[in-house]
Amino acid sequence: MLTIAQLTRLPQTFRKYYNRQFLPLLERMDLSMREIHVLLFLANHPDQNTARDVTELRGLAKSQVSQAVEVLTGRGFLTRRADGTDRRIVHLTITAEGIPLAREAQEIQAACGRRLLAGLSEEERAVFLDLLERILRETEELTAEV
Repeated sequence: MLTIAQLTRLPQTFRKYYNRQFLPLLERMDLSMREIHVLLFLANHPDQNTARDVTELRGLAKSQVSQAVEVLTGRGFLTRRADGTDRRIVHLTITAEGIPLAREAQEIQAACGRRLLAGLSEEERAVFLDLLERILRETEELTAEV
C-alpha cells in the first residue's frame, strides 16, 4: 500500500535525478536550473509567455523568475515585448540564439521522462499516466479549496 512517505518522497527523488541530468548543460552554458526551468516553461507553453504565467503555472517565486529572465535576456536567449493593449504586460520570447538551448533542454527533459517509465510496459505506461493525471487534477482541486 502506498504510504504518504512514499508519495512525498517520489517528487524529491525524481527532482534529484532530473536536476543531475541537466548538470553538463548547466556547466557548459553557465546557467542555473532556475533559468532552465523558465526557458523550458516558455518552450513547452508558447501561449503562456509572461513572467506571471511562469510564476503561477510553474510554481516559482516571482523574484526567481525575474532573476532568471534577467539572466536569459542578458545572455540573448530571451526577448521582452510589451503587450499591444496593456503595456503592463510583458511577453517573453525565446530568441533564435535561445532555440537550440531550449531544444537541448527539452531533449534532456524528454529523456528523463522516458527513463522514468522505461520499466513499464506500454499498457502500464498508459494506465500510470492516466492515473497520474487524475491524481494531479484531484490535487489541484484540493489546493483550490484552501
